[in-house]
Amino acid sequence: MTDRAPTEPGAPVLRPGRGPRAALRNTRFRKLYTALVLSSFGDWLGFLATTALATQLVDTFQSKAYATGGVLVFRLLPAVLFGPLAGAFADRWDRRRTMVTCDVMRFALFLSIPLVGSVVTRGNALVYLLIASFLIETVSLFWIPAKEASVPNLVPREQLEGANQLTLIATYGSAPVAAAVFALLSLVSRALGSGFDYFRTGPVDLALYVNAATFLFAALTVYWLDLPSPKVADRPPGQPAPSVFVSLREGLVFMGRTPLARGLIVGMLGALAAGGAIIALGRLFAESVLGGGDAAYGLLFGSIFTGIAAGVALGPRALGDLSRRRVFGPSIVGAGASLIFMSLVPNLLLAAVATVLVGAFAGVAYVVGITLLGLEVDDELRGRTFGLVQSLMRIDLLLVTAVTPFVAGAIGTREGPVGLSINGVSVVLFVGGVLGVVVGIVSFREMDDRPGVALRTDLARRLRRTPARPTYTGTFVALEGGEGAGKSTQLRLLEAWLLERGHEVVVTREPGATATGASIRALLLDPTTTLAPRAEAMLYAADRAQHVAEVVRPALERGAVVVTDRYVDSSLAYQGAGRELAVEEVARLSRWATDGLRPDLVVLLDIDPVVGLGRAGQEPDRIEAESLAFHCRVRDGFVALAESDPDRYLVVPADQEVELVQEAIRRRVAELFPAPVPSQGVSVPS
Repeated sequence: MTDRAPTEPGAPVLRPGRGPRAALRNTRFRKLYTALVLSSFGDWLGFLATTALATQLVDTFQSKAYATGGVLVFRLLPAVLFGPLAGAFADRWDRRRTMVTCDVMRFALFLSIPLVGSVVTRGNALVYLLIASFLIETVSLFWIPAKEASVPNLVPREQLEGANQLTLIATYGSAPVAAAVFALLSLVSRALGSGFDYFRTGPVDLALYVNAATFLFAALTVYWLDLPSPKVADRPPGQPAPSVFVSLREGLVFMGRTPLARGLIVGMLGALAAGGAIIALGRLFAESVLGGGDAAYGLLFGSIFTGIAAGVALGPRALGDLSRRRVFGPSIVGAGASLIFMSLVPNLLLAAVATVLVGAFAGVAYVVGITLLGLEVDDELRGRTFGLVQSLMRIDLLLVTAVTPFVAGAIGTREGPVGLSINGVSVVLFVGGVLGVVVGIVSFREMDDRPGVALRTDLARRLRRTPARPTYTGTFVALEGGEGAGKSTQLRLLEAWLLERGHEVVVTREPGATATGASIRALLLDPTTTLAPRAEAMLYAADRAQHVAEVVRPALERGAVVVTDRYVDSSLAYQGAGRELAVEEVARLSRWATDGLRPDLVVLLDIDPVVGLGRAGQEPDRIEAESLAFHCRVRDGFVALAESDPDRYLVVPADQEVELVQEAIRRRVAELFPAPVPSQGVSVPS
């Protein structure tokens, strides 16, 4: 490949690579991830410190139980009151400032707990602890949707799932680290208590100070982060921005009317309920069903988080190229089925295995769910969506952990028919598993994006590690490249070669392959036309939608080979990189216009823009007349797209002889036909 011409600084180019490692190479995301690690560690350390402090401020066993429960209630209660409202704030205010402000407030609140406790009575210290816990959790509610809504703006689309894996690993993986640090700080406080009265009377104060410091460091990290401001919906001139409550209503309406959002919310609540049921009933299940004690409970508790970590870390790699919309619902079904199995088998080893599976399926569902929300929800609605989801999830967890023990206790232990023993804990877990299966089926039906293909066919293909095949019988090839790359010449030669091999060939182009498209093409390429970048992108999408519906898809369904001069990648390169629009938004628009139709092979004819523009005619059209810097950005956009998915792209230097270019194209296209029609081939004219 020839050396590429330089691009303007700041040109938006997709970065190659997928997965967590690729996401960590992104400098801006790495800074946000550092802040997330610190905040997550601080959350867990704060949880341990505040619950421990609550038990130290009272004397009797009953009072200790009530004090601990009070801290938990006051940490969950803000989600009921402020969760959706926090999401609306994330869509209206600068997200970087929101996160910095929240971290500074959490620093001050955690710092105030030991300071206030040292000057008031134990009873008043407990009251302040509950108030501070409520305020800390309220502030956290505003931090989380701002962070979640920012991640899709920091990484390319293909790296979002890997970035979400990292955020979830940080969220849950920091828990054992925080526990170890808390234990270490407790030992240090005990040692210091022998020489200092302060640490003897406040054994968890050191942990609270360290906890406060983590949020201060997180605030400083985010402060130096260049984070895009939230996009706002376009409104007529002079129309004021809606109030917070109107924005909140818009988010609720969107969630209620969008099948994807409905399916995701229902499914994520079901996955969380399955895991919450085990956490809430684990101690009773270990004792009354398994006949074990604290060790058995500890094994189950550790198993659920081990499963979640495994699902988050390994799930996306195991899923491979399976449609994330399709696998989300079945993941919930898997969690529910594992919970059913756990409730029916009174064996510690099998129960632990089932618990790991519940966590693993729930972890897969969670990482897939937040990735789909980040990809499919527009930026101006993303904060409200995440705010509503986190609110519903916390309410769900609160209800599950609070209600299931009472329901299990009400059922009790009794003799059933045929001498069977009925245990309330097993009954509740069984019913919860059944509900999980039902929720997963509902989510699958709401979100399935390949209704004509059986799920078992997709799963069997993935187990065989064969690539996904389209539902049509034809073959789809797209030729892409900058101006003067020679696409028309190569397309004509490829058509002749395919015809000689006995294929039905449909040669087409964008824009202008249909009667409607011809009118759009005239408008798009007219040098006297002035178009806003978004208007241009939508016109190309309109042409493409008609092109696919009228020409491409019918030909593919009857088994033809379709070869098109330009397709979706041209929009990603020209309107995305060239016009400096958000590439993920252009991709979403094109995906909607084509109903997800992708070429089997994209041939990129790569050429230096200086050389390519030199081949252009004497009367350049509106696109050809753009600046050299624009065409350099376009070229970089094309190359980055090819590097991000090398199995589906063929990159050929277009500045070499026509015959050599065509030979490379033919070799790759021939691989698309496992049983080609015999022929003697055709020579390439010079």
